[in-house]
Amino acid sequence: MTVTALLDGPGAEVLAAACADYHPGRELQLVEKLRRRYDATLVTTAVTQAALRHRAVTKFGPDASRMFFTPDGLEQSTRTTVSTHRAARIAAAPIGTMVDLGCGIGGDLIVMARAGLRVTGVERDPETAAAARANLAAFGLPGEVLVGDAETTDLTPYDMVFADPARRADGRRVFDHNAYSPPWSFVLEVLKRTACVKVAPGIPHDAIPDGVEAEWISDAGEVKEAALWSGELSTGGSRRATLLPSGVTVTDAPDADTGPVGQYIYEPDGAVVRAGLVTAVAAAVDGWLLDHRIAYVTAAKYVPTPLASAYEVLEELPYKEKALRSWVRTQGIGTLEIKKRGVDLDPAQLRKKLSPKGSASATLIITRIGRDAVAYSCRRITS
Repeated sequence: MTVTALLDGPGAEVLAAACADYHPGRELQLVEKLRRRYDATLVTTAVTQAALRHRAVTKFGPDASRMFFTPDGLEQSTRTTVSTHRAARIAAAPIGTMVDLGCGIGGDLIVMARAGLRVTGVERDPETAAAARANLAAFGLPGEVLVGDAETTDLTPYDMVFADPARRADGRRVFDHNAYSPPWSFVLEVLKRTACVKVAPGIPHDAIPDGVEAEWISDAGEVKEAALWSGELSTGGSRRATLLPSGVTVTDAPDADTGPVGQYIYEPDGAVVRAGLVTAVAAAVDGWLLDHRIAYVTAAKYVPTPLASAYEVLEELPYKEKALRSWVRTQGIGTLEIKKRGVDLDPAQLRKKLSPKGSASATLIITRIGRDAVAYSCRRITS
């Protein structure tokens, strides 16, 4: 039974009841309660939908309570903060009509329609397409959703193409862009038009075609995606890092020197790192790199920057388990944050070995300078 069974009549009634009484971990009790009044299959569909709406709040906020989902559609959808940023950029260009190839449950269609674009979604899975239609209707938004294949869709009627290739196979995440569906060859053809293609943050820089802009986006410090912009939407082949919710963006990466650790270490935002713009942080804080291969910046003074987290260096420590365990014990450290780059270690395993049990808090930064691993006792700057 699909989401269409929940749109009206008894289906809408049981869905409302399921959402009103839903509590994580108590699904079986809810199913038993609702089966006294409603068809068993309808109840199962409604409770599943209520569970998906509960999970979707982290991505869609209050909108989740009115939306319809499939499990895969929710997993693959973009959180609203990111899609809103993208839609605003598209709406600012001379774009009127757009087609979303592989639109999923229609999360991007909703945001783009709200931005004033005339939207069409194409989705090959009929149930997921039904959810996308229901979601546009739930918010009274215009647009259409067609069941079809991205590779055979006629793109000529549209000012721009948005594509979100599937990056999962057999339930597992796909990291190789050559394993996308539709295939990378199709993506390259789409990028010859005015288009935006959502890709994984690990996309190799050398895979990005000339003249196509690549934008890496983080939200609340967590890298969410990369987007490739072409045609009227491209700024000319640059690499960009955008940090949400502030909207701060950086494109320029001047040269930076390397040198010994200063009073402060800066950890660039993940989007800045993925975009290869770490030296922009060095320029922002009047600093330098600890090692030209490692994404840590250091400086003599503290300069607030939205591009990086800052840590005051308190002490350099030997990178030896015995010495680190002694440091934890003598400092009375109970809460230990471990940051690492360029070294092969599992922070959780190291934390377990160091056995922090005191009342103090500290940050341990472990990295590599040249051939040597080094450790620094630090204090995170929170202001």
